[in-house]
Amino acid sequence: MGNRGMEDLIPLINKLQDAFSCIGQSCNMDLPQIAVVGGQSAGKSSVLENFVGRDFLPRGSGIVTRRPLVLKLVNNQAEYAEFLHCKGRKFVDFDEVRLEIEAETDRITGSNKGISAVPINLRVYSPNVLNLTLIDLPGMTKVAVGDQPIDIEHQIRDMLMQFITKESCLILAVTPANQDLANSDALKISKEVDPQGLRTIGVITKLDLMDEGTDAQDILENKLLPLRRGYIGVVNRSQKDIDGRKDIKAALGAERKFFLSHPGYRHIADRMGTPHLQKTLNQQLTNHIRDTLPGLRSKLQSQLLSLEKEVEEYKNFKPDDPTRKTKALLQMVKQFGVDVEKRIQGSGDQVDTVELSGGARINRIFHERFPFELVKMEFDEKELRREISYAIKNIHGVRTGLFTPDLAFEAIVKKQIIKLKEPCLKCMDLVIQELINTVRQCTNKLGSYPRLREETERIVTTYVRERDIKTKDQVLLLIDIELSYINTNHEDFIGFANAQQRTTVINNKKRVMPNQVIRRGWLTINISIMKGGSKDYWFVLTAESLSWYKNEEEKEKKYMLPLDNLKLRDVEKGFMSTKHTFAIFNTESRNVYKDLRQIELACDTQEDVDSWKASFLRAGVYPEKDQVDSEDTGPAESFSMDPQLERQVETIRNLVDSYIGIVNKSIRDLMPKTIMHLMINSAKDFIHSELLAYLYSCGDQGSLMEESADQAQRRDEMLRMYHALKEALVIIGDISTTTVSAPVPPPVDDTWRTKEPSPPPQARPAPAAVPPPRRPPAARVPTAAPPPSSSQNPAFGAPLIPSRPGPPPVNTYSAADLVANVPLVPSRPARVPPALPPGIPRPPAAPGRPTIIRPSEPSLLD
Repeated sequence: MGNRGMEDLIPLINKLQDAFSCIGQSCNMDLPQIAVVGGQSAGKSSVLENFVGRDFLPRGSGIVTRRPLVLKLVNNQAEYAEFLHCKGRKFVDFDEVRLEIEAETDRITGSNKGISAVPINLRVYSPNVLNLTLIDLPGMTKVAVGDQPIDIEHQIRDMLMQFITKESCLILAVTPANQDLANSDALKISKEVDPQGLRTIGVITKLDLMDEGTDAQDILENKLLPLRRGYIGVVNRSQKDIDGRKDIKAALGAERKFFLSHPGYRHIADRMGTPHLQKTLNQQLTNHIRDTLPGLRSKLQSQLLSLEKEVEEYKNFKPDDPTRKTKALLQMVKQFGVDVEKRIQGSGDQVDTVELSGGARINRIFHERFPFELVKMEFDEKELRREISYAIKNIHGVRTGLFTPDLAFEAIVKKQIIKLKEPCLKCMDLVIQELINTVRQCTNKLGSYPRLREETERIVTTYVRERDIKTKDQVLLLIDIELSYINTNHEDFIGFANAQQRTTVINNKKRVMPNQVIRRGWLTINISIMKGGSKDYWFVLTAESLSWYKNEEEKEKKYMLPLDNLKLRDVEKGFMSTKHTFAIFNTESRNVYKDLRQIELACDTQEDVDSWKASFLRAGVYPEKDQVDSEDTGPAESFSMDPQLERQVETIRNLVDSYIGIVNKSIRDLMPKTIMHLMINSAKDFIHSELLAYLYSCGDQGSLMEESADQAQRRDEMLRMYHALKEALVIIGDISTTTVSAPVPPPVDDTWRTKEPSPPPQARPAPAAVPPPRRPPAARVPTAAPPPSSSQNPAFGAPLIPSRPGPPPVNTYSAADLVANVPLVPSRPARVPPALPPGIPRPPAAPGRPTIIRPSEPSLLD
């Protein structure tokens, strides 16, 4: 065929397709291939079997091909088949190939006519085939059968579109000859994706099953619905031949005999049949690859560049080399330490834009969650005053005290300081969990070596747990230090003199910046469906009020709620709700919004809820306290104090409030520092300095650096694809300069045929068995005037059909033809010959068949 360079490229493209399929990546290069489309029972599978010369495809009624079959034909001395999902197994018996296709189809689609877009890859080696890559697609259908979904038609159509919409895919449109060509599903769907006809090749099957007296000559001569690449007719085996196990070679011989003996096809027999179709497809595919080479080369190069960095470490890879294992171990441990530090300290590269992670989450615990936990244990006012009064009375005993006892102050302060242990330990637990999660995320990069990853995670997690115990001891030591000495000389402590002058509304003092905006953001107000349902609003929290607007432009205010006497309350998430909820209510049992005693506000995550709660704390809105039992509150509410005792209680109350504020401030400052020093920084130092030694002490280094099976397979497939890409680029470079291919046929203009009605191919009578007399080459009838222009008679201006080789038809008639076939009609100067009067166009005759006027066609002049 003179295209050996291209012949070498087809197997290489098959190799690329296999490489991409094995790695599990979609091939973004859209390698050239041929997709076979057509209706059910159009003969698509029979055409493919004729190519191979073997019976190997499933057969039956209805939809048989239920998964795409990527069939790769490779010219080879030995004859066998291979499936991509059965690597290493060669199928010599093609009956086993059929059974394997059926089994693999049922494995994905089930046994009751279901379909799937997952392809089956089959490669057939044979000396009787040319290099081709075809895709046998399910036949188009209209009605669902069995357990097929009701939209089976659209599913099949979408599956076909996945293949034929690619510009690199040639379309083999198969249509049976006993079906009206205008109703061909294959040609219809091909026209949608290839309106110019650059990629469509027509195949007409079942020519031997047409009604007697009809033929498909007009179709095969590309006169009816012309295609740019033309039509090729084939004759497949009948169902009787298949049941009788008729040999395909004998069927090909019968096909050749059919075209040579049929009067309507004998003149084009050399361009019909399965061998010519196979040769044409091979040539068309090679030329199509030649046309797509520039784009293919650029995509191959970009794919190669994307693999370069990853393949670089595999080029000289020796799995059992101890030097390589030692070097890899050192590099991975070092990189692991760098990754942990970057996640905790923060880094500009590989920033996570989806959620907080690592150090950002720990920072949120330090400065939002921990202060919130401290405020949650804020003392209850009534309970505190009752405790102070009892302490004062118990210290005085039977005596009547004239002065405020400082021992009562110390007793109450120490009791409040002890309560700080719980939120501090809870903060520690949260930080530990985040640190362990960070370590696990960083060990994901060690997934190529499962044992190394497992040991690294175990060693670091164990160390973190050990440091957890020491850090908690240190945090508890901080609390004990605060308990050991009550420093009433602290510069921020108000002292007894100032405490007596304070009022009972010390906690509700005016804020310095009442209009300061603390937070903005979206929240959902949960309201029952009867009252309008849940809605999203834009909330603005200031130091004095909570307002919500229609959107973030803050132009249309919906409501403004003062913060006086408001508290926070936890609300359980609803059964069908995916959001996390908290509530705001009024401590004086007043309606908060319209007729609602509380407003339920919802966020997408629990982290957002905690963050909003912390913002409310800054605005002075505190969480709800657990209510004490009624029997305990009774005496407190009925307890009456004399004026002197009341003044002493108020003084100590102010002193406790001042001193606990100092302690809270100190603990909030020291807790993050203690955790960072004893826990996080210590863990980082351990990873950098001691982790490697612990790994060496675990046992055999070889077992630590043993690759996983998946990683080994991935490396092999990646190297295979890398080398295939490089080889493809080399071959493409040679082909583009040394190979010459035929150009794409010119477009077919069939507008001239729309001016006359064209009978369907079935209605056209078959020509007589006796061939018409040959025209003597020397006898010509002189014309008195030039032939009419195409505007006068469209038949003389019709374009030539590219699929019909030979000289264009001659618009003259021999004298012998006129005398022998029709009665003589006096010629008229400058007039059209009698058989072609003006206004009645006649299509050009086929090459090799003389244009004659038959006696059975009377002239309109008679």
